Amino acid sequence: MTDEKLINHMAALARLKFSDEERKNFGGQFSRILEYVEKIKSVDVGNVTPLVHTYEQDNIFRPDENTPSLPREQVLANAPAKENGFFKVPRVIE
Repeated sequence: MTDEKLINHMAALARLKFSDEERKNFGGQFSRILEYVEKIKSVDVGNVTPLVHTYEQDNIFRPDENTPSLPREQVLANAPAKENGFFKVPRVIE
C-alpha cells in the first residue's frame, strides 16, 4: 500500500478529513510512527512478565460495609425541587 493510500485509509478509519497540506505533513509523521513501531517490535520481551499496573498495589478501594442511609429530609434539604418526598426533575420522556 502506498503512503498516500495508507494515509487515506487511516483517515477513513478514523473518520478524519485532511487538507492537502495536512496530508503532506501527516505523511511524514505517519512514516516516523511506523518506523518507531517496527523498532519496538524488534525488542525481545519473551521473558518479561506482563503488567496490569506499573506499580504493585493490591486493592485501593475501601471495604464494602453496610451503613445507615441519611435521613430523607437531610438528603432533600438542598434539592432545587422536590415533591412528595422525592427529587423533582424535568420530564425527559414524553
